[in-house]
Amino acid sequence: MQETVQKYYGETLSSTQDLQTNACCPAEGLPDFLKPLLAKVHDDVLARYYGCGLVLPELLDGLTILDLGCGAGRDVYVLSQLVGEHGQVIGVDMTEEQLAVARQHETYHQKAFGYKHSNVRFLHGYIERLDELDLADASVDMIVSNCVINLAPDKAAVLREAWRVLKPGGEVYFSDVYSDRRIPAALTNDPVLYGECLSGALYWNDFVPLARAHGFTDPRLVDDRPITIDNSELARKIGNIRFYSATYRLFKLNSLELACEDHGQSVVYRGTILHHPHAFILDKHHFIETGKQFPVCGNTWRMLHDTRFIDHFDFYGNSDQHFGIFPGCGMSIPFDDGASSEQKGGCC
Repeated sequence: MQETVQKYYGETLSSTQDLQTNACCPAEGLPDFLKPLLAKVHDDVLARYYGCGLVLPELLDGLTILDLGCGAGRDVYVLSQLVGEHGQVIGVDMTEEQLAVARQHETYHQKAFGYKHSNVRFLHGYIERLDELDLADASVDMIVSNCVINLAPDKAAVLREAWRVLKPGGEVYFSDVYSDRRIPAALTNDPVLYGECLSGALYWNDFVPLARAHGFTDPRLVDDRPITIDNSELARKIGNIRFYSATYRLFKLNSLELACEDHGQSVVYRGTILHHPHAFILDKHHFIETGKQFPVCGNTWRMLHDTRFIDHFDFYGNSDQHFGIFPGCGMSIPFDDGASSEQKGGCC
């Protein structure tokens, strides 16, 4: 299947227009700050973009970022501008044709960004075998990936290697395609469906335990959208399976809890993260307004306190006390004890 994917992205696809579904397509509603960054990226690189979302988290200045499945380098060159000249972006891809486009325009982007030296490098290899690329343990601050992990035959190896190369407190921030059920083997062997990022997709409820098994105990869903398939032939093959593009963030933090445990902790966001003056969105369920006391579970408290976000929040409480599970967070006590909704409290 790796050979099939290499051929699909190296020979079959020559531009975004060759795609047969919208599984891999630019996300709608780009933030205003991103538009001038994209405007500096070479047209040849933009034309070979096959991502399914935005992989541009907050606070990247000076970081070392690893892009898994970087393709022709669109995200690498956008991230290059966000990490600054003192940061570094490393792109890994298995398709030589894609990497050739990325490397061809490295000097162009260095000059366009006004850097004395390039802060990017591109490595040819497999995202399941980062050890073959001399990427040391705990050597990168962040990993991003844009609609690529679904193409990897061994997704467990991708997560295992991601945990290895991340620094403590580091993060995997990635978009990918997920399905509402497990994909039949007959479809996973279809080269077009696989190349279009569909038949290699994980069933969402298999992804969560897989992430946990490789150290990422509390995967956080940032956003998602349904994928439509306008190609009638592919739609007929797929039948009733539904697909979604989703962005997750996984933190490398040891000893996270399996549930949203209430320790009486809270945070106040200072409003100091660039482009986020009024609120910070950690994930789909955590919209933290500036200046407002916000109750959080123990895991959320650590995701903000033990990572690069620490200087942008005030923290209250510790883990010495325990008040049970936050109601409504998916693992609440199943028993009806007669408590009113007011007594049960809120969800983190």
